[in-house]
Amino acid sequence: MTKRKRFMWPAMIGLSFTLMACGPDRSGVLEQLQPEPATEENKPDSLRVWVHDTETYLQAYKVIAEQFTEETGIEVQLVPFGLFDQLEAMSLDAPSGRGPDLFFQPHDMTGNAYLQGVAAEIELTDEQKEGYIDGSLDALSYNGVQVGIPASVETYALMYNTDLIPEAPETIEELEQIGEDLTDSSSDQYGFLLEAQNAFFAYPFLAAYGGYFFGEDQGVYDVDDLGISNQGTVQGTELIRSWYEKGYLPSNLNGDIMNGLFLQGNVGAVVSGPWSINEYRNALGENLRTAPLPKINGDRLESFAGVKGWMVNEYSEHINWAKELALYMTSKESSEIFFDYAKEIPARSDIDLEDEVYDAFIEQLEYATFMPNVPAVSAVWEPLGDALIFISNGDDAEEVLVETQDMIEDEIEIMGGGEE
Repeated sequence: MTKRKRFMWPAMIGLSFTLMACGPDRSGVLEQLQPEPATEENKPDSLRVWVHDTETYLQAYKVIAEQFTEETGIEVQLVPFGLFDQLEAMSLDAPSGRGPDLFFQPHDMTGNAYLQGVAAEIELTDEQKEGYIDGSLDALSYNGVQVGIPASVETYALMYNTDLIPEAPETIEELEQIGEDLTDSSSDQYGFLLEAQNAFFAYPFLAAYGGYFFGEDQGVYDVDDLGISNQGTVQGTELIRSWYEKGYLPSNLNGDIMNGLFLQGNVGAVVSGPWSINEYRNALGENLRTAPLPKINGDRLESFAGVKGWMVNEYSEHINWAKELALYMTSKESSEIFFDYAKEIPARSDIDLEDEVYDAFIEQLEYATFMPNVPAVSAVWEPLGDALIFISNGDDAEEVLVETQDMIEDEIEIMGGGEE
């Protein structure tokens, strides 16, 4: 991980090859011990929470926890814990009673958390569901079961330097024209850059022509229906390859190189996320602007989005009080505090961030789709990323993608095949 804050969820490949075939047996003791409603009579003295171990998260949730304690009398014990270490630790600590009451996860770990039996099923009333950004609750559900409560959301958009591009391009043709007008690779000058060999950032261009990862029906993914080698994905990867062939994108481009060039003022626009705002703003000042991704054939590009949220320990003795704490920490008032410290977009539709640089990301969320949250998605990222490299280097797109889909299908079968 570089020094800047990066979107890391698709990198969780190695941690996802678990418990694919079926869910936990919830017909035993845990199901029979239906959690009691949260009442004054069963109020615990304290609740234990694993918090993502960044300074800004700890500062934000310290303030929020103190307010919760003041209102309820329940002490909140905040334990700093690496985001990507929590699920593995939960699988060991939760059954033995050493786990927290609440833990924190990116939504693409929802399927794993549920199938491992460490995330409790959460029941929310219609009133409790109000105010969350559309789709964020669904992203933290698995096969119709609510598993998490959304805290923050993020997607990527266009970030541009008005010193080079006075107005954001509205269409892909306008973006390509910027590449044509401003690119001089001999001087490390580029019109636009994106990590196009990363499947997470390449997805909008695949989806624009009908490409997809898995078939989906009413929030349920069909891992046997892969769209990795369909004609839409082929066409999208061929568009990306054309940018390498025309010199708009350098062949050795990665996130560090892209960031460095943009910070130096050598690039008109980049595709990145809100995690880059502070660094970019410090370098470019008022010249930094943001815009939604451009349109292809009249339709706005569909980005991938992610959610991070709170999950209740299945083995907690205070499941419903833990849920109440999660709802409190993601309320409108708490989310405003969270943004003030963490500068991440809260998963709320009822607050105004009062920072116009974030506006484009919030608008782009209207066109975004949340990454699949089934464990099988871990079999997609690396092979598809490799395929994008081969295709950008000139290999036949259809041949590469057919082979890639075969590899992914084999890996999913090894992992356990269809999920329940």
